[in-house]
Amino acid sequence: MPFKKGQSGNPGGRAKVVLPDGRSLMEIAREHTPKAVATLVAVMDRPDASEAAKVSAATAILDRGWGRPKQDLGIEIKHDESAAALLERARQRAAEAGLVALPQDTGA
Repeated sequence: MPFKKGQSGNPGGRAKVVLPDGRSLMEIAREHTPKAVATLVAVMDRPDASEAAKVSAATAILDRGWGRPKQDLGIEIKHDESAAALLERARQRAAEAGLVALPQDTGA
């Protein structure tokens, strides 16, 4: 059935999964946050852990505590460029970095 223009096809958003005890999976996962962080710290501090495991644990801790670092696309704004040209350069750089896929030209 088609939707009216300007009307969402899913106005309620994604359905929230509720377990029989009334809690969501997100709530249960968040209850384990202190234990999960302690586990990551333990892996990071283990002398016999591989370097890869230590780096992975450290990265997870930093990402959750400080957020992932912003990516610089290396675009300089020049006053003589139009906004469309600037956006196209950003799309090209993002595609080159593997961050997005450019749409295929269908020849239409």
